[in-house]
Amino acid sequence: MGLGSWKERLFDSIPDINGHRWGKAIAIVVALYVIAMIVLGVYWSQEPEAFDVNENAIVMASKLNRPIVVGFTSTASAITIGEIILNKPGGYTRNDIAPPGVFMDNMPNWEFGVLVQLRDFTRAMRKDFSRSQSQSKEDPDLAIAEPQFNFDSKSWALPSSEGEYQRGIDKLDSYLLRLSDNKNPAQFYTRADNLTQWLRDVETRLGSLSQRLSASVGKTRLNTDLAGDASAEQSTPAAAELQVKTPWTQIDDVFYEARGTSWALIELLQAIEVDFQDVLEKKNALVSLRQIIRELEETQATVWSPVILNGSGFGVLANHSLVMANYISRANAAIIDLRTLLAQG
Repeated sequence: MGLGSWKERLFDSIPDINGHRWGKAIAIVVALYVIAMIVLGVYWSQEPEAFDVNENAIVMASKLNRPIVVGFTSTASAITIGEIILNKPGGYTRNDIAPPGVFMDNMPNWEFGVLVQLRDFTRAMRKDFSRSQSQSKEDPDLAIAEPQFNFDSKSWALPSSEGEYQRGIDKLDSYLLRLSDNKNPAQFYTRADNLTQWLRDVETRLGSLSQRLSASVGKTRLNTDLAGDASAEQSTPAAAELQVKTPWTQIDDVFYEARGTSWALIELLQAIEVDFQDVLEKKNALVSLRQIIRELEETQATVWSPVILNGSGFGVLANHSLVMANYISRANAAIIDLRTLLAQG
């Protein structure tokens, strides 16, 4: 059968719609386009696999022809986390203005959770890990890298979020090269007080996420904002009891932000275990760090439900947010214990 005959049979099979066969042809094209966008959206929504921080450091050291020194594994992990956000299937979707990215919300919120941890870690690198004391000079590469990751996460042009984050990654690359450069050296100090400062930021983030996840079911909370200090004041008065509830349209957003936060923290904590091993062993805190990682790994279990369920805790339906809040809270409690251990002499 010739090509011409094939075309004739195809269009002969399309019945007229008010005398216009092209109407149904266009409808078929539109339907195929919608199906393609749905399939692509599902593909782009797949969360990236975890990476081995030790193997990642070895590969990066080989490419750069550099030895693995103190701080190399943590810095390499931060770089890889940033690259994954930008280069995973679909790229960076949080600022998309075209289908299917513009209609997605799970992956953009996952990206934001990862991005917040990258922001906190690069800030810790700039103000703590790379400085020997409070009066020491900050590293020039980190002074540029850290604010780059704090750029608006939804800017799509002039400049784009991807462009600003890539500049931050490039500066982290430069800092990584200088970690083992005797001519223009960079430093990474593995001290207990440095690690404690970063863990305090992690504790604050996880505490907030735990509250937002738990608020998937409305609850009345006593106002404890001024508890513990009889002389404490606040700018505006607040009720003694507060009604806390996450809007139903944001429940899955908070859930996937927590997933992204936990994914990034697992990688960063595993890198910290490598670089701060001597400090952790001296404080007998290595097992405490590993327990935090184990709790966070539970948050990465496969979600078999096609939607994030919001049952009433002890109701018939599951409540995925409360399950996530449980693991987040346990990890947060373990971080508090770890900070106590590190603060001890």
